[in-house]
Amino acid sequence: MPHGERHRSERIGWLRAAVLGANDGIVSTASLVVGVAAAASARQDVLIAGVAGLVAGALSMAAGEYVSVSSQADTEQADLARERHELATEPQAEEDELTGIYVRRGVEPDLARTVARQLMAKGALAAHARDELGLTEELAARPLQAALASAGTFAVGAGVPVLTILLAPATALVLSISLVSLLCLVALGATAARVGGAPMLVGAARVTIWGVLAMAATAAVGRLFGTTLG
Repeated sequence: MPHGERHRSERIGWLRAAVLGANDGIVSTASLVVGVAAAASARQDVLIAGVAGLVAGALSMAAGEYVSVSSQADTEQADLARERHELATEPQAEEDELTGIYVRRGVEPDLARTVARQLMAKGALAAHARDELGLTEELAARPLQAALASAGTFAVGAGVPVLTILLAPATALVLSISLVSLLCLVALGATAARVGGAPMLVGAARVTIWGVLAMAATAAVGRLFGTTLG
């Protein structure tokens, strides 16, 4: 009977993208609107800043992730092309190389040779991609998917402070945005830690501390320039 064991490392790809996008959305947009609100701006001005921050941030995240993951994909394809050429021109050397990899992992030389031959007979490129290059289909770079995921999670995170602007009292925008955003950061950090198998308190503290620092800094800037230019 197959052993249905699942490891948390299987979640690392989507978990990283989701947490990074949502965390960035909350922190950057909340910090932006807190700074604008601290300058004694009207609710409409704060809302415009928040929506602009959401749109610009989501597109920036998408572009950055797409470029970054595309570079990774280009490198992967170049490595695979080189490996494909070597398999076509030097098959014995490639078999020796794969055998050596298994021997270094603790497999007996004769068995390692047998395993290398059988795997290469079934799919030589796949075997070398996995065991020599560390590339698998499941973990292959997908630029468009990464871009859409980053943009989507950023927009969701940024939606928290933007929605708070609409619902909070005009006289308490800074406090309301800060509190709601920090509560969401605590929940996000704790949830991510829980899914990843880390202590929830540590995960919550990490994102909250940086969120507090960012919002405090922009609030100070907004208050300073609002007073100076007002």
